This record gives sequence, structure tokens and C-alpha cells, in this order.
Amino acid sequence: MKQLQRGMRIVVASHNPGKVWEINQLIAPYGLDAVSAGELGLAEPEETEPTFEGNARLKAVAAAKGSGLPALADDSGLEVQCLRGAPGIYSARWAGPGKDFGLAMKRVADEITARSAWTGFGSAAKGPRANFTSVLCLAWPDGETRLFTGHVFGYLVWPPRGGNGFGYDPMFVADGEEKTFGEMEPQEKYAISHRTRAFAKFKSECLEYVGEAEHPPASGRDLTALSAAAANLSTKEELFRFLSSLREDFSHNKDTWATADLGAYLTAVQGYFKDTHIKDEEPRWRTIAKALLAASVKDKS
Repeated sequence: MKQLQRGMRIVVASHNPGKVWEINQLIAPYGLDAVSAGELGLAEPEETEPTFEGNARLKAVAAAKGSGLPALADDSGLEVQCLRGAPGIYSARWAGPGKDFGLAMKRVADEITARSAWTGFGSAAKGPRANFTSVLCLAWPDGETRLFTGHVFGYLVWPPRGGNGFGYDPMFVADGEEKTFGEMEPQEKYAISHRTRAFAKFKSECLEYVGEAEHPPASGRDLTALSAAAANLSTKEELFRFLSSLREDFSHNKDTWATADLGAYLTAVQGYFKDTHIKDEEPRWRTIAKALLAASVKDKS
């Protein structure tokens, strides 16, 4: 059975910036040099398997064989009890080509309403039992694979609450908690999330002997985290949270912003909308976030 080694390069087999960032947060302390499939120009394979396990394996094997490197893939989704496990493996597809999870959450809510499965009204509406499932697959270029599964159980609420996280986070409350995943700070969510639980199994089998490396406190702008947040938000509440993060980033890192002057910043925002092709299906809240972030890093020249 092959083993990972400190300093080894590993492909995160995803084009989803939020998922790539979250997995990177988990593996970075172990000295692995992570690169995303998107950065390597690897195509996204069509997810044709009927299970999380099958799709995780499919993605990991494709990335490993395409790169010649070990690859770690995740397939995850929301399973709603009264919807017979839907959206399940189709969780991302319910968000449509624009990956608009505001629409996806509304579809889940409408499906639950059609089954009269909500209790309470308005902000007190409490939904049926649901769970998030995550399956991690570690694959090697020769086709060897290992699977690790994690779940978190809870219930759904409507309307969505909070602007953190991504996907269906704002409508999911884990058992024993009062906040939705969308209301939790990242570290609160990671402590109990399905992906963290799957990673714990991966860690015990593949990383425990490697040991965590000591890293100095991070300094400067965390553009990876900001980019992931901008690329995944779908709702006004998520944009509001993103703006708070961007404002905090400016207060701490003003000197490293390419456009700290308001006039230059607005010109850069204008330039983004002039020069960037924006897909019709992309949520407009996301487009605004991308423009505001891009303007802060746009080269002054």
C-alpha cells in the first residue's frame, strides 16, 4: 500500500474554488504541496457514477492518471430524508450551469413545501431531517485507490441564514447546534463538518505518521480564501459577508492592495466589467464580488 510523504506533490481533483480551498486547509499542515486540477489544466470528467464513492473514485483516478501524481478527490452532497435522499449526488447540478446555490436552496425548499414537510412558519420554519455526506478518494497514477467517508446529520431551515460557507450551508443546522453552517465561522464548521470527518479517517491512515509541520502565523493577504469565497457565493447575504471580509482585508493589508486609492479602485472595477466576459447564468452577486476583488489586485500598469 503506497504512502504519502512530506513534500510530495498532490493534486486536489476539483475545479470548485471553495472545495479546493477547504481541502487545502486540511492538508497544508502536513507539508504536502497541493495543486488543483484546474491549475494543471486537467479537464473535469463527467460524473457518471450513481454513488458518491463512484464519483469520488472517478475524479481522483482521472486526475492521478492525467497528472502522473497522487490525487485527492471529494464527492459530497446534501441528502434530504423526505426527498428520498435528493439532491444527493446531483447537489451541484441542482444549482444549474451558473452554480447558483440560491436557486438550488429554493428548489429544495419548494420540494419540501410540496410534501408539506415544513413545521412552523417564516423564520421558525424547521425542515425535515437531512445530512451532508463527503467521500474522499486518494488515487495513484497506477489506479490504486482508497476511500474515506464522513457524515454530519441535522435538519433544514427556511429561509437560509448566514453568508459563510458555500453550497447549501445557509439552510443546514447540524444536530446539537443552533447556527446554520452559513452562520458559523469557518473553524466552527470545520470542527464538525462531513468533509472534516472524512478527512480524519484519511489522516489516520495516510498522514498520522507524517506529522504536522510547524508553520509561522500567516501574514499578508489570503487571496486564495477571498477568491474561493467570491467564486462560490450565490446570495445577497453571502455577498454581504464577503464585503465584510474584503473590508477587513483592506484595513490590515492596505499597503499591498494594487488600488488603495478610491479613484484608481473604481477605475479598476470599471475595467473588470469592460474586459471580462461574464456568463449569463452566473449569479450577479458573484459577479459583483469577483469585480471588487479583481480590482484590488489589478496591476496598476
